[in-house]
Amino acid sequence: QVQLVESGGGLVQPGGSLRLSCAASGSIFSIIELGWYRQAPGKERELVATITRGGTTRYADSVKGRFSISRDDAKNTVYLQMNSLKYEDTAVYYCYADWRSPPINNIYWGQGTQVTVSS
Repeated sequence: QVQLVESGGGLVQPGGSLRLSCAASGSIFSIIELGWYRQAPGKERELVATITRGGTTRYADSVKGRFSISRDDAKNTVYLQMNSLKYEDTAVYYCYADWRSPPINNIYWGQGTQVTVSS
């Protein structure tokens, strides 16, 4: 089992910045990838950014150049630095973990943190 606890959401003006944090606990040694998804009202959950155990990152096209994902393995924490925020970034942001211990593969989700971009 893996527990994910997010923090750092809030209200920010367009062009502003926020940093989200996600602390992982439990059986973290089998986590191969951590990342962030988001879900806006009336829309499906979509990938924002992910980072593998080896440090490889990927981003949604809509956030490339503005968001940056990183991890601190000593703290078992993944971060999402969000700069130049836009109205369309408003959503609930969910941390996720891809956990694998063959033949078992589980996906874990955090409870979500609200990010609202508004003037």
